[in-house]
Amino acid sequence: MQVREIKCLNVGDIELPREVSRLYDLAYNLWWSWNPEARKLFAAIDSAAWARYRNPVQMLINVEPERWEGLLESEPFMDSYSAVLREFERYCSCADGSWYETQRRDGEDLFAYFSMEYGVHHSLAIYSGGLGVLSGDHCKSASDLGLPFVGVGLLYRHGYFHQAIDADGLQQHIYPEYDFQRLPLRPVAGPTGTEVRVKVPLTDREVEAKVWMAQIGRIPLLLLDTDIPQNDPADRPITDVLYTPGREMRLIQELLLGIGGVKAIRAVGLTPTVWHLNEGHCAFLQLERLREAVSGGASFEGGLDAIRRDSVFTTHTPVPAGNEQFDAHLALSYLEPWSRTLGVSARRLLALGSAAVDPSGQNLNLTAFSLRTTSQANGVSRLNGEIVDAMWHHIFPEVPDDERVITGITNGIHTASWVGMEIRRLFERYLGWDWQRKLLTPEAWEAIFTIPDDELWGAHQRQKARLGRFLRARLMRQRARHGAAPDELRAVGGLFDPEALTLGFARRFATYKRANLVFRDLERFKDLVASADRPLQLIFAGKAHPADRPGQELIQQIFHLSLTERLRGRVFFLEDYDMRIGAMLVQGVDVWLNTPRRPLEASGTSGQKAAANGALNFSILDGWWP
Repeated sequence: MQVREIKCLNVGDIELPREVSRLYDLAYNLWWSWNPEARKLFAAIDSAAWARYRNPVQMLINVEPERWEGLLESEPFMDSYSAVLREFERYCSCADGSWYETQRRDGEDLFAYFSMEYGVHHSLAIYSGGLGVLSGDHCKSASDLGLPFVGVGLLYRHGYFHQAIDADGLQQHIYPEYDFQRLPLRPVAGPTGTEVRVKVPLTDREVEAKVWMAQIGRIPLLLLDTDIPQNDPADRPITDVLYTPGREMRLIQELLLGIGGVKAIRAVGLTPTVWHLNEGHCAFLQLERLREAVSGGASFEGGLDAIRRDSVFTTHTPVPAGNEQFDAHLALSYLEPWSRTLGVSARRLLALGSAAVDPSGQNLNLTAFSLRTTSQANGVSRLNGEIVDAMWHHIFPEVPDDERVITGITNGIHTASWVGMEIRRLFERYLGWDWQRKLLTPEAWEAIFTIPDDELWGAHQRQKARLGRFLRARLMRQRARHGAAPDELRAVGGLFDPEALTLGFARRFATYKRANLVFRDLERFKDLVASADRPLQLIFAGKAHPADRPGQELIQQIFHLSLTERLRGRVFFLEDYDMRIGAMLVQGVDVWLNTPRRPLEASGTSGQKAAANGALNFSILDGWWP
């Protein structure tokens, strides 16, 4: 089955001539985020506005009427518009068939996918790092494969913070306020044409959430927003920021995601056959599904068995911070109303989230809760699956030691979102125009070897040159803000040697990822970068969580090292890491550096993105590697 069309309300003050009215549909479908011809079309409308926003909705709102007059008379523009529209319609209609159609004959599936964050494009900043980028890649890949799939998440008014590095290397946290009507989002419409809102019970009150939708190719992503007038002013900030530091507010966010997410799916008339919990943040969707089962006449234990059968869970890390847990007293205060509804004690519900075999008096651990309420669970690589299975096997004492509770399924990437334009053109030339549909075929892998070495190297060097231009522009802005003198700013134009071996390191700055490991033998490293015949340069980017002081100290250390005499101009730190910076780096570096403390790097798919662009990986044997 295909996902039924979800009606949405039109928003955004966009006025388009009749001849190009379908630009509205293109702008509100994030298919453009992985289709370069669509992005070129938008850039042709207003190159300066596109460079500023990289968001077609925001850009189209600001196009002057006289600009349309010239564009409508431009034959190249109108030809491009027609070509992009044909490709868009062919894609959305599955005119060429889909993987799902060839693999599943019954056509009765509908996959509901819950995640706390989604990284679909950097203009929709509701992600913080790898989990969100993976979720976005899952959605885009599901669309390409033709899966009947619906995503569910939260819509954050201030998203995740923008990072600025001050002159002393300290990370500053900037939270912009997003105008949702200027993003590729639309409110979901109910049967009467009014916006859909769902109610979520919280102890002594209900909170309402407005349901928005982001269309990602063929699949919908439903997003919940509490910043609406119907809520008490104290409840409106529930969806203010991703990963809010307050423990009670975080618990409320996750209750909203799970319970409100199920209600949103029901409100749009969908009936999933599989429920996927992407990390423990989503665990409370099983509470609402339990309520549905018990309301339908099942006993508590019978309902629990029923929801387990069609639920799967992915755990992403053995690191304690990634396995969310809440104080028992706090958790019980929110579970008490549910216990009355479900006909069991609040302690029984708390026991589902116990990280111990004996659940008495334990905190609420959402990884444990998710494992106990689903039928299948996986880690995100072979090694990670083994590690997390060993961590959690004890909560299932009835399962023999030689049987796995958690398996390993290695994360992948949405290749089309990460390959640079020059590499993409090689794929089109040597693998065929439909290379994206053939990525898993032996023929495609064999065809890679037909790409001439000089063409591959030339494509890589052009992408590397683009990275150099991007790096210089960003460093110019940063150093000007730090008060650098004119001569220092002019010197930025000479930075980045296109002939030097260029290493990239970009990821969340958690201490276990060991960003500074390469500097352990500092004098040797200084000799390497200064080599006359084989010089190298190293580009860092990444954010530390606002509450992670050790991670922020790592950033400061690397920033200071980048300004020392022998490393200046050879080591760089790019501030405000996001998907755009990530793409620039994986497309342009020669070598991707990965130095986590084994076995804490669950998967680490950035190295896959670099490999897809022809870069080498220099990594310890952790994550997706072994």
